[in-house]
Amino acid sequence: MPARRTSAAAFLVLAVAGAALVGCSKKDDGGKGSADGAAGSVQVTATDSKCDLSKTSFPAGHVELAVANKGSKVTELYVYADGDKIVTERENIGPGTKVTINAEIKAGTYEVACKPGMTGDGIRQKITVTAGSSAPAKADDRLTRAVADYRTYAQEQADATIPVVEQFAAAVTAGDVEKAKSLFAASRVGWERTEPVAESFGDVDPKTDTREDALGEGQSWTGWHRIEKSLWVDGKIGDEEKALAAQLVTDLKDWQKRIPEAEITPTGMANGAKELLDEVSKNKITGEEDRYSHTDLSDFAANVEGARQAYELLKPVAAENEPGLSKTLDAEFEKITGLLGKYRAADGTYTSYDKVTEDERKTFSDAVNSLGEPLSKLAAAVVVK
Repeated sequence: MPARRTSAAAFLVLAVAGAALVGCSKKDDGGKGSADGAAGSVQVTATDSKCDLSKTSFPAGHVELAVANKGSKVTELYVYADGDKIVTERENIGPGTKVTINAEIKAGTYEVACKPGMTGDGIRQKITVTAGSSAPAKADDRLTRAVADYRTYAQEQADATIPVVEQFAAAVTAGDVEKAKSLFAASRVGWERTEPVAESFGDVDPKTDTREDALGEGQSWTGWHRIEKSLWVDGKIGDEEKALAAQLVTDLKDWQKRIPEAEITPTGMANGAKELLDEVSKNKITGEEDRYSHTDLSDFAANVEGARQAYELLKPVAAENEPGLSKTLDAEFEKITGLLGKYRAADGTYTSYDKVTEDERKTFSDAVNSLGEPLSKLAAAVVVK
């Protein structure tokens, strides 16, 4: 949840027509691997005050973004199209670490942003991608089906979300605090499973899923978490909250109807699955996401479910190209799903996160990291050679 103008990632690579970039990790190794890049790669040097690129114009086609964080803060790398439409990102690049992102970039203009401290609009550099002459990648019918099936999945999640959000909003409008509380987590499940859809559009997510401490300059606080605070901290509903609930429904219907505009690619799905795990590590494990309601485990589970859905759709190709990786991912997804199941009640609700001990949170964190490392290799395993 980028409630910070930051996004959880490019699960779907959503871009304007005619301009899209698909980022995928070539080598991550927890940030310990080399990102020196091959000849012709774009070197990105991130510090606490700079975001330097070795070149700002290059031909369309395959490119390596070799990112080195030489600052003192954890940083993120974003590629934007049309202002704040997130095309791809990589979060949690620690000080002194390097990552390499393989990308296929179509002709167009973009901005690359480094975000020291993982906040704000970032330090941005404009790049121009010129028309290339490289031949298009070979098609794979299995990947074509995976993309089509994921599009269907994303639409189904949005379609299922709206009725629950409408019930949540109706409870708020009626002033029924307890009923609204009972519907809060459920109203977010479809969103969390496919969150990067809205993030990539750029304007829906800030209105619906922003945390108070992540507001941009001049940004009004609206959406789920603003209402969450009223319900759990203030314990009351006023005219402002009722208006916010109605606006939340409107904004999410906008998300729902715009999903068909998404440009979905296999590598984008794979990278986004990894970014959803990073989202869990960054916001759910810490308890930052749902800090008033403590419904973090519901969001956590939805992120994992969304990541697993992307993997399962890509698995036929990944298992053929990298059978060892596929076996590892199968095992790690089973492990983390089983761990979450221990905290799930018969009615589908999850243990309040303030009841989860520090040792238990550490177990969750280890499981997320154990899955995240092999998941970072999924994109490379589905690239058509």
